[in-house]
Amino acid sequence: MGVERNHHQPRSVSNLMFDFANGAINVVLLLVILVALVVIHEFGHFIVARRAGVKVHEFGIGFPPRALTYHRDKQGTTYTLNWLPIGGFVRLEGEDGDSDDPRSFTRQSLARRITILLAGVGMNVLLAFLIFSAIAAFADPVADVRIAQVQPDSPAASVGLVGSQQTGTDANGNPIYDESGDVIVAIDGKTFPLFDRVDQPAPSLAYLREHAGEQVTLTVQNAGGATRDVTVTLRVPASPEQGTLGILVHPSLVQSNIQHDPLSAIVIGARRTVDAMTIILRGLGDLVTNITNPPVSGPVGIVGAIGQVRTELPPVFLLWFIGLLSANLAVVNALPFPPLDGGRVAVSLIQAVSGNRVSVAAERLVYLAGFVLLMIFLVWITYFDIQRLG
Repeated sequence: MGVERNHHQPRSVSNLMFDFANGAINVVLLLVILVALVVIHEFGHFIVARRAGVKVHEFGIGFPPRALTYHRDKQGTTYTLNWLPIGGFVRLEGEDGDSDDPRSFTRQSLARRITILLAGVGMNVLLAFLIFSAIAAFADPVADVRIAQVQPDSPAASVGLVGSQQTGTDANGNPIYDESGDVIVAIDGKTFPLFDRVDQPAPSLAYLREHAGEQVTLTVQNAGGATRDVTVTLRVPASPEQGTLGILVHPSLVQSNIQHDPLSAIVIGARRTVDAMTIILRGLGDLVTNITNPPVSGPVGIVGAIGQVRTELPPVFLLWFIGLLSANLAVVNALPFPPLDGGRVAVSLIQAVSGNRVSVAAERLVYLAGFVLLMIFLVWITYFDIQRLG
């Protein structure tokens, strides 16, 4: 009598330990990045408040309970390290709206208060701009396209483009190819930096789709490294699967880096900063219309993304991801929702319009209610993060 065998073998202890260690590294890396981004954000509040003459009681890294007081300056500011590594804070005199000190935050003009409140947002935008500009100046990744297969009777076949050799299949039955196929390194003399189209994983293929039915010039590199230019007329595909050129793209990323002159790098950095913030705003708009299945990630999803970037992509992608998180932090904090910076600006404007008839108790209640709602929302999106992980 035969015995039915279970082919799903349990993971070994060493594999489980590796997964745990890898996950722990991702969590620690995320905490380090978030603390750095939040401390830079809070430094914006700190430096502008100081310039405005507002008394700063404490500049803290992490959140209480306090672990260490490492400095106290002549202006009375205490610098502290705290046990909870989830950010940082600046404690201003009268920031809760209750102080008679002329150096308190609440005694400043409306313009100064708004400037102090938005200084953190400005610092995160500046950091994203500097990161994106540095990438453009020194190591801007360009996505080249390696051909896996060439469809018969296609534009690619008509100009003699060569695909890769299939060497087998993976566990899911998908074909595995070697790296013998031609590589498209430019189209019409243009290269395609990956970070120019972060919403489009293959910007060169998007360019081909946008020029369907037109003639383009491909710069092609063969397996031996020789480069040639070929002119081909793209077809208008009858279906998305057919494609304009008629190729199947190799699954492995073929990447090279280019450098831009300083002025171009600054322009590119500014454009990518605006693009990153726009993408985040679009995501928030999608969230409003799809709250039952939020298209955004919470801490769990971000940990997974960091792990993927850290282990599967070159280091420049992690640097870019930090810039994206900084832009994300700037946009979120600018939202007119208490207790975020934008919410505090909104409360300040309401107080100015109402002649300061909003009581301190009411202001604190608004901030508390906003904080509770933010925590509920964080738990909500974390639930969906876990669902996506299975």
